[in-house]
Amino acid sequence: MRLRSGVFASTCLLVQALGVALFLRGFFPVPVRSLPRREARADSPAEPAPPGPGMVSNWTKIPAPLFNKVVVVLIDALRDDFVFGSKGKQFMPYTTQVVEKGTSYSFVAEAKPPTVTMPRIKALMTGSIPGFIDVVVNLNSPALLEDNLIWQAKAAGKRIIFYGDDTWVKLFPKHFMEYDGTTSFFVSDFTEVDDNVTRHLDRVLKREDWDILILHYLGLDHIGHISGPNSPLVGPKLREMDNILKKIHISLLSKEEASLPNLLVVCGDHGMSETGSHGGSSEGEVHTPLLFISSAFEKRSGPLTQPERVQQTDLASTLAVGLGLPISRNSVGNLILPVVGGKTMREQLRFVHLNGFQLSRLLQENTPAYEKDPGYEHFKIAEKSHGNWIKLYLEGNNSEILLNLGKKVLKQYLEALKTLSSSLSKQVAQYDMYSMMVGTVIIMEVLLLLLLSVPKALSKRAEFEVPLSPPLFSLLFYLMCLMLCAVHVIVCTSAESLCYFCSMSWLTAVGVMMLISALMCGILSAVAKIFENSRLPLKNPAVSSSSWSEIDVLILAGTIGHVLSLGASSFIEEEHQTWYFLINTLCLVLCQELCRNNFLLKECDPQHSTNVKQNFDSLGETSDCKNIDIPAADNSKLDKATSSSEFMKGSHKWISLATPWVILICCRLLRSLNQTGVQWAHRPDFGHWLTSSEHKPELSFLAAVSLLMIFFLVQRRCSLVSKIAMALGLLGVYSYRAAVGNVIFPWQHGGKDISKGITEARFVYVFVLGIVFTGTKDLLKSQVISADSSMKSTGLWEVYSGLVLLAALLFRPHNLPVLVFCLLIQTMMTKYIWRPLKFDAAQITIMHYWFGQAFFYFQEFSSSGSRLFLLRSNALNSSCHLRCFGDGSAVPPVHMECLLSKTAV
Repeated sequence: MRLRSGVFASTCLLVQALGVALFLRGFFPVPVRSLPRREARADSPAEPAPPGPGMVSNWTKIPAPLFNKVVVVLIDALRDDFVFGSKGKQFMPYTTQVVEKGTSYSFVAEAKPPTVTMPRIKALMTGSIPGFIDVVVNLNSPALLEDNLIWQAKAAGKRIIFYGDDTWVKLFPKHFMEYDGTTSFFVSDFTEVDDNVTRHLDRVLKREDWDILILHYLGLDHIGHISGPNSPLVGPKLREMDNILKKIHISLLSKEEASLPNLLVVCGDHGMSETGSHGGSSEGEVHTPLLFISSAFEKRSGPLTQPERVQQTDLASTLAVGLGLPISRNSVGNLILPVVGGKTMREQLRFVHLNGFQLSRLLQENTPAYEKDPGYEHFKIAEKSHGNWIKLYLEGNNSEILLNLGKKVLKQYLEALKTLSSSLSKQVAQYDMYSMMVGTVIIMEVLLLLLLSVPKALSKRAEFEVPLSPPLFSLLFYLMCLMLCAVHVIVCTSAESLCYFCSMSWLTAVGVMMLISALMCGILSAVAKIFENSRLPLKNPAVSSSSWSEIDVLILAGTIGHVLSLGASSFIEEEHQTWYFLINTLCLVLCQELCRNNFLLKECDPQHSTNVKQNFDSLGETSDCKNIDIPAADNSKLDKATSSSEFMKGSHKWISLATPWVILICCRLLRSLNQTGVQWAHRPDFGHWLTSSEHKPELSFLAAVSLLMIFFLVQRRCSLVSKIAMALGLLGVYSYRAAVGNVIFPWQHGGKDISKGITEARFVYVFVLGIVFTGTKDLLKSQVISADSSMKSTGLWEVYSGLVLLAALLFRPHNLPVLVFCLLIQTMMTKYIWRPLKFDAAQITIMHYWFGQAFFYFQEFSSSGSRLFLLRSNALNSSCHLRCFGDGSAVPPVHMECLLSKTAV
C-alpha cells in the first residue's frame, strides 16, 4: 500500500499516543483513596471495649480540642538548615531562642517528591501523598474534593482566615471567612508578595472572631529561584520572617484564655536545592522545619539536640487532634505524640487509637488481603491490650501499674501506626509494570518503523510502500498473536494486584495484541526489503532518492544522541554543551557541503547540477562524468553581456562560503555573554559585567543598538504602517526598560524617575496586537478574497515582526544581542545556505530546532530546575518565532508547524 509520508506519520503518531497512554497509566499509580467525602461516616469509633461482661467505656465521641486558636505560618521553600543551621542563629534569633529554650517542639518534616507547592499543600492538609500527576495541575489547581483538614474545620464551625499564595484559594474555595490571595508567578517580586500578607497581620491579631489563621509567604521561594539559597537576599528575608513570627507569638501569648492555650505552627511546603530550584528529591528539597510553639508545652532545658524526623503528612493528623476534628479519611500520617504528650494516659491512648482506626479502615478499603498486613495485625493486638488497660482503669487499680501498662500499649500503637502508614505509602509507589511494558513495546515498535522510513520520508517524492497485506496474512503474525495472548492470560491470572491492562475487556486486549504483532511483522518485512534492495545493483545510482547525505546522517545521529544523553543527570545539567557541540558540527558540515557544491561538482549528480545551474546560469550542459573546477571553466561558455551579474554571483558564492564561519563566530560571542549549566554558572561573564550598576551606560548603549538592529532586520517586508508601529514599539521597549531601572535615558540622572513600567509595557502590547492584527487580516484576505501570494507573504512577515517585538519586550536588556544574532543567523542561513543547497523541509526544520535550543541556553537559562518553566516557554516561543520564517518569501507549512510546536513547552 503506497502512502505519503504525512499520512504514514499521522498514523504512527496515533498508535504512538496509544502506547504513551498505556505507559502513563501504569507509570502514574492510582493513589490511596477512601470513600468520597459526602459518603464518609460522621460517627467516630468508640474507645476499645474492655473484656468481660458488664463493662463498657463511655468515651465514644471525638475528644475535645486541645488549643483555642491555631496560626499556621507556611514559609515557601524554607529549608531545615535555614532554621536549625548557622543561618537560623544569625538571621532568626528569636525563633532560635524559642526552639532552644522556649516551650516548643522541633522536627524535620520530610516531603515526598514532587516537591512543588500544590501537591505539598495537599499533603499538609489531607495527610495523603500526592502523585506526580499533581505536577500537571499545579498551574491550574482545581478545588480539592477529598476529605481534608480545612473542610473538617469549616464543617465543625471553625472560622478560618487565609492570606498568601492563591493556590489555597483555588484548592479550598468558599472555605475561608476572609482571604487575600497573591499570585506566585512574579518570581522577581521579593517584597510586595510578602507585604501583601503582612499588612493584614496587625488588624487580624487584635480580633477575636477567628479560630484558624493561615499565612503563606512566597518571598523566600522567589529569592531561591532567582539567585539560589546562598544569595545575600536570603538573610534579610529570614530576618523579616523572624520578626513576623515574634509578633505572632507575643500576640498569641497575650491573648491566651485560662481554659485552652494557643498554638503557632511554623513549616515549609518544600525546600530548595543548591541552585535554588525545587521539584526533585535532593536533601535540601525534601527536608523542611516543622515547629510547634505553645504555652501548653514544657519549657525546654539543656542544649538543642538533633530534631526528630517526621513525615510531612503527619501534620494533618496532629492538627486534627489538636483542633478536636476527625482525622482526614485519606491521611496516611501518624500523630506526632510529643504535641499531645502533656495529656493524661487515657487521652493519649484515645488519640493514637483514633489514628490507628482511621489508618486500618483506609487499608481495608484499598487492600483486599488487609487482614494479613502486619500493620493491621499489630493494631488489633494493640487494640486488645488497650481494652485490658481500660478494664484496669475502670476497676481503679494502682496508678503505677496503669502507667507502665499504658506506656506499653502506647508503644504497641505507635509501632502499629508506623507499619500501617508504611504499607499505605508503598501503594502510592506501586507501578503497573505490565501496562508499562505493553506501552513501551508499542512505542519502541513505532519508533523503529519511523526510523526505517526516514530515508524515503526525506526524499523529494516522500512516498513509499507500507507492507500491510503480507504481515496480516502471514503465519508469523498468527503465531505472535497466540503467544502474546497466552502471556496476557498468564500475567493476569498470576498477578497479585489487578493491573489496568488486565482490567480491560478481552476484545480490547486482543486488539492491542494484534496491533503489536502487526507492527512487529511490518518491521521485519521492512528490514527484509532493505536487505533485498541492498543486494540488487542499481541501474542509475545518481537517481536514488533514498540515498543519505552527510547532513542527513548528522541530523539523525545528533537528534538521537541528544535523546540518549537525557538518560544521565550530568548530561541534563550541562545540556547546553550538547547543543553547542551539535551546532558547531553542523556549521562545519555545511561548510564542507558548500565547498563541494561550489568547487568540486560531479556532473552525474543531478541535484548538484541543478544547484549550479541556478547559481551560475552561464555554465552550459555537460556530458562526461568528471570533476569540474568552476572558477577555471572556459570563459567562452559565459555570456559576455552578463559580466556584472556574474560578478554578483561570484561574490554571492564567497559570502555563502563565509556564512558558516560567521555563524561560528557569532555563537562563540554569545557563549561568552552568559554562563549556564551547573559547573560554571558561578563564574563571571560579560552579562554580569553589563548588569552591574556601574556599567548601566554601556548596557543602555548596547540595548539601543540592538533594538535598532532588530528594526532593520525585521521591517524590510512590512507595510509602511507596520514599520511605523514597529519603530514606536521598539522605542516603547526601551522606555519600559528605562522605567524599571534597567537602562537609562541620556537625560535621566539617578533612579528618581524609576516606576513599575506598567504604562510603557501596555504601550508595547498595543503595537504588538496591532501589527499581528494587520498581518492576520492580510492572511485572511489572501485565503478568502483573492489568492495573492504577495499579500500572503506580507501578512506572514507582519505576524512574524509582531512576535519579534513581543520577544524584544520579554528579553532581558543584556540578552537583546541574542535576539539580534538570532535574526541575523536565520537570515544568513536562509539566503546563503538553505536556498543554494536546496535543503528540503525536514532538514530545515531540524536545523531550526537545533539552533532554537542553542539560543535558549545563550540566554543564561539551564535545565537544572523547574523554576525556569515559564521563562523557558517564553524564550522558546520567542526563538521559534524568529526562526520559523524566511526572508519574506512565501513560508512553507512546516515553518508554521515550527511556530506552533514550541507553545506546548
